[in-house]
Amino acid sequence: MKLTGRHFLKLMDYTPEEILYLIDLAAKLKQEKKQGVSQLAKLQGKNIALIFEKTSTRTRCSFEVAAHDLGMHTTYLAPSASQIGKKESIADTARVLGRMFDGIEYRGFEQEIVEELAKYAGVPVWNGLTNEFHPTQMLADMLTIQEHLGRLKGVKLVYMGDARYNMGNSLMVTCAKLGMHFTACTSKNYFPEAELVSYCEKLAKETGGTVTLSEDVETAAKGADVIYTDVWVSMGEPEEVWEERIQELLPYQVNQRVMELAGEQAVFMHCLPAYHDLKTEVGRKVYEKFGIAELEVTDEVFEGSRSVVFDEAENRMHTIKAVMLATLGES
Repeated sequence: MKLTGRHFLKLMDYTPEEILYLIDLAAKLKQEKKQGVSQLAKLQGKNIALIFEKTSTRTRCSFEVAAHDLGMHTTYLAPSASQIGKKESIADTARVLGRMFDGIEYRGFEQEIVEELAKYAGVPVWNGLTNEFHPTQMLADMLTIQEHLGRLKGVKLVYMGDARYNMGNSLMVTCAKLGMHFTACTSKNYFPEAELVSYCEKLAKETGGTVTLSEDVETAAKGADVIYTDVWVSMGEPEEVWEERIQELLPYQVNQRVMELAGEQAVFMHCLPAYHDLKTEVGRKVYEKFGIAELEVTDEVFEGSRSVVFDEAENRMHTIKAVMLATLGES
């Protein structure tokens, strides 16, 4: 399958076959790395730019290590190190970087920014996260599910919490593309946008999947193969929103009861970071203000035997490597 020269902006742009191809390629690259097989010659001498308007741990490390494994050089542009959208337009930035680099990663705000970068860059552009979508995380999640459950088609994935933004949107799209059964379990105030839900419902009918929106934890969690959650506040939101979010979303915390409702076959997933204890600055602030020590997931579940969150985190690197190899070279 030839994906050379393609952008990777959202999974709506990719067919189910192309998505599965990237997951399989990532699995192959992961096996090679575990076996100590050198991958330096695959993209040796190429250069990529990493634009980060939002800070990151997993995304930055994944792109840098994956690039170095493939023989590439990286230039990291921190939130304060780029003039994008400030002194220089997005289009101009794209055309400048496209003359110097073989590929560009963007992690930041509106989806339209990464779409505009792709329009003018002339080289592959990869979405490391926007407010609306997080496609590299999706490939890592699907690889992790495949590794632990042995399949993707027919898997029931329940996302609990705030499903209005990149994670809820992306999981719903991906599950619909791959014939999986997606449920957003949350307050109706936190459901994904109706237009995207409609798109995914139509897509799921073609692939054998389903899309469900539910406010009832017991009904939604019963028989789930994957219980998934994310933090309840998006990057950059003020602390004032915490009280409202906690009150509305606390009933959708992933705890041991939820995992028992799902059944012994279920795994727990989280894209990280997670507020499951008091070992973070945010966790301590929330505890001081509201007296709650665990937010979207309890420590018992997060540290439990069915938690696969660190496999998921590692797989960011392998799947990002697959995306770069497929779009920049002969994969």
